Amino acid sequence: MFLPFLDNLRKTGVPVSLREYLTFLEAMRAGLVTYDVEGFYYLARAAMVKDERHIDRFDRAFAEAFRGLESVSVAQVLEAMDLPADWLEKQAEKFLTPEEKAEIAALGGFEKLMETLRERLRDQQGRHQGGSKWIGTAGTSPFGAYGYNPEGVRIGQDESRHRRAVKVWDRREFRNLDDSVELGTRNIKVALKRLRQWARDGAHEELDLDGTIRATAEQGWLDVKTRPERRNAVKVVLFLDVGGSMDDHVKVVEELFSAARAEFKHLEHYYFHNCLYEGVWRDNARRWDAQTPTWEVLNTYGPDYKCIFVGDASMSPYEIAYPGGANEHWNAEAGQVWLARAREQWPANLWINPVPERYWDHTRSIGLIREIFEGRMVPMTLEGIDRGMRELVR
Repeated sequence: MFLPFLDNLRKTGVPVSLREYLTFLEAMRAGLVTYDVEGFYYLARAAMVKDERHIDRFDRAFAEAFRGLESVSVAQVLEAMDLPADWLEKQAEKFLTPEEKAEIAALGGFEKLMETLRERLRDQQGRHQGGSKWIGTAGTSPFGAYGYNPEGVRIGQDESRHRRAVKVWDRREFRNLDDSVELGTRNIKVALKRLRQWARDGAHEELDLDGTIRATAEQGWLDVKTRPERRNAVKVVLFLDVGGSMDDHVKVVEELFSAARAEFKHLEHYYFHNCLYEGVWRDNARRWDAQTPTWEVLNTYGPDYKCIFVGDASMSPYEIAYPGGANEHWNAEAGQVWLARAREQWPANLWINPVPERYWDHTRSIGLIREIFEGRMVPMTLEGIDRGMRELVR
């Protein structure tokens, strides 16, 4: 019965394997969730989603496959199911507190409460707001949502003590983790962690617990093993385009820079405008009187650094291809000359573009930068960052 759901997942782009689907079926057969829509949602997601980037796609597929599930009324359920009273009472014992059981008893007992509920469900037509008799919202009926009655059974509200009616898949809390959308505040650090590669260096030693256990078992006596300490050995020099058309992307670039400072121990950053020329700067307020010569940067940081440019690459082609093409000063050498020098100094290089990839072919300068970087330009999305990471670690 869940094959249409599996088909929806695959059509939406969630890579569900047969093993994961069978695990989900085994969990259902084991009765891990029963009559609990939210529990069913979380069970299916835990079994069939192995990457946070696919959670939003899963939510869309779930909503499509089980559309209308949450709209089945209590009246329809009660009419369709002739449930034994003793079974209902046992279920109530699982989820109701002693105080709630006492309140039900005060109303005339569980059977009386259910009979009253059936009558009101048969009589009610449409929505009721407030009041004390019908099943409505914000009133004092013992059966309504959001209201108050000490002998109440809450029906239809989307928040409760057990959170059973919450349509989590419609909220789509993880939509900005989808790898096809531009980076935002929530997932930018997730993307940067994909760039961080751990390596061992230096002479400092740390306890190798697994090696010690293995060696002790083999030798029959305590044999302590050590290994070089794990360190974040990645070094990054980051060039950030500022001003002009980049003003439209300033928020996400600020977030990228802030997250990068937190993620990388060895991070050096410089600003430039449109294209790399003979001077860069660290403080935008002093860009004209406190520039650092680009030659100095090239000679300061060795080829073990990874070089990342962040910019929209949207400018006049003259700014890239010709001396004197810069729009703010006279550049004796073309921008493409300086970009070529940077790529030669730092072979692990990458250009991250906040402009959506579908628009790249509409701007000639983006094409020129892509040619200079030999295709090493990626969009500022999770999928783009993944591609860029693979390029940087080649």
